[in-house]
Amino acid sequence: MGDLSKDINSTFANNRIKALLNILYTASWISNHQNDFFKSFGISPQQYNILRILNGADEPLNVQVIKDRMIERAPNTTRLMDKLCAKQFIERLPCEHDRRVVKIAITEKGKSLLKSIPDNFNKELLKNLNESEAEQLSQLLDKMR
Repeated sequence: MGDLSKDINSTFANNRIKALLNILYTASWISNHQNDFFKSFGISPQQYNILRILNGADEPLNVQVIKDRMIERAPNTTRLMDKLCAKQFIERLPCEHDRRVVKIAITEKGKSLLKSIPDNFNKELLKNLNESEAEQLSQLLDKMR
């Protein structure tokens, strides 16, 4: 089990500062793990998030709706979608009535990619928490926000 004090060789003025730094440190640890995992699929965690949003939608979505639903609201969402489009995982569908409006849809190739990614890829990140502890952590994080 990790110990932030040892991991970064530091002491803290109080537990609130330690908790905040622990959240930031853990977020970075999770991000690094996910970046490494998705590298073999040729996408980033943010691109995976976009594909999941589109896969769960009943219809093509506009870019703003996708941005609003993203876990990590990246300012470069359009660039992320450009890369997914270049790999033919998504497609842009122009609106017949208003050429300024473009909808985004997942392609069959994008759906196939999602099916090839195991659902439990984050299981390793949570292996040290039981269900009750995970619920408590989630509640505390919600309370913080």
